[in-house]
Amino acid sequence: MASEETAGGARKATKSKLFEFLVHGVRPGMPSGARMPHQGAPMGPPGPPYGGSPAVRPGLTNQSMEASRKRPNPSQQQIQQQAVQNRNRNAKRRKMADKILPQRIRELVPESQAYMDLLAFERKLDQTIMRKRVDIQEALKRPMKQKRKLRLYISNTFNAAKPDAEDSEGSIASWELRVEGKLLDDPGKMKRKFSSFFKSLVIELDKDLYGPDNHLVEWHRTGTTQETDGFQVKRPGDVNVRCTLLLMLDYQPPQFKLDPRLARLLGIHTQTRSSIIQALWQYVKTNKLQDSHDKEYINCDKYFQQIFDCPRLKFSEIPQRLTNLLLPPDPIVINHIISVDPNDQKKTACYDIDVEVEDPLKAQMSSFLLSTANQQEIASLDNKIHETIESINQLKIQRDFMLSFSRDPKGYIQDWLKSQSRDLKLMTDVAGNPEEERRAEFYHQPWSQEAVSRYFYCKIQQRRQELEQALALRNT
Repeated sequence: MASEETAGGARKATKSKLFEFLVHGVRPGMPSGARMPHQGAPMGPPGPPYGGSPAVRPGLTNQSMEASRKRPNPSQQQIQQQAVQNRNRNAKRRKMADKILPQRIRELVPESQAYMDLLAFERKLDQTIMRKRVDIQEALKRPMKQKRKLRLYISNTFNAAKPDAEDSEGSIASWELRVEGKLLDDPGKMKRKFSSFFKSLVIELDKDLYGPDNHLVEWHRTGTTQETDGFQVKRPGDVNVRCTLLLMLDYQPPQFKLDPRLARLLGIHTQTRSSIIQALWQYVKTNKLQDSHDKEYINCDKYFQQIFDCPRLKFSEIPQRLTNLLLPPDPIVINHIISVDPNDQKKTACYDIDVEVEDPLKAQMSSFLLSTANQQEIASLDNKIHETIESINQLKIQRDFMLSFSRDPKGYIQDWLKSQSRDLKLMTDVAGNPEEERRAEFYHQPWSQEAVSRYFYCKIQQRRQELEQALALRNT
């Protein structure tokens, strides 16, 4: 949780500094009077492209446009696909490009370099956080276990027979055995139940006293098992009873006991399947048993031949051949005497068992990946930064307009009208140049005579076809 707060706090502080510098224009160490130019209300020139373009040219409606001048419209599906592509492209670009100040603005305002330094620091911070998140995700894929001590308490009580007891239970001597336990130094908030550490528990009583049908008490884990803090066994009797406790630990992931020959060869007794295969591969590399010509095969030495009963085997065959060499792990065996002596009633036998539990750091790592703390505030600061940068860009456009207009008013107005004309053509999908076609000079060019001849020729041909069709109808 500390790492989560540190990372989130660092990102939030960086965002706040970025936004504060953009709004107030003051970086640490600057004099109070040194500020960026005030970002007032937009002051653009009247009319498009700064104030928005009209739908059509003044004095000309959409209906008056000739169909021959219209460009062919794309299909609806193409328009939708293009819109989706543009939206995805814009979303990707907005992440970083929209936060960068243009070079021209940085030249005009040297103090803005502090903002760019903060932006570079934010990029490095984001990369570091992302790299650490990937490292945590990779670490969570591997088992994270800690060895802890599970203390086992075994005690019993004895109830002597009472001849004057009203019920039948009181008139017969009996004893009660308790098997309990707890994890030492458990830092977890939710204490694990004692039975959750075991796959099965078997208590074997003296067969001579309780017979072959009543001397075993068994508990095995199932899908619907209710976890408990301990086990109790009650039986009639007034003599000391020898008992044996067999505890089978619930290993996660499962562990296996190796065949004695393989255990001596690898030097491990009980381990997970992946660790056993890794030890086998280490033995193959150490003794150079891999075939130099065909890397898929292993040339068995005398020990491998005794264990796997073959002179040569494939790597892919090892998991299948290991199945016959892996046995269930040995249970924990505890011999205990159930005493009926009143002086031994307060005695409790204690045993410490090594168990594997989940590393508490794993829960913190998972919560760090799933946490959304500070994300909403960071997103809000991001939006403010984008809006401020857009406002700065608009102010730069307005400034450039005013400067260009002040240097050459006539030339700028002419260039601006040409730009308006191009925008109008794009908006109305008109082919040609309507602005030039309005002037008489346009029709005194050399090509106009040929265009008129072709126009009249097309009209004559069209009229001739109409007359021929009319005569054909009269004759029929």
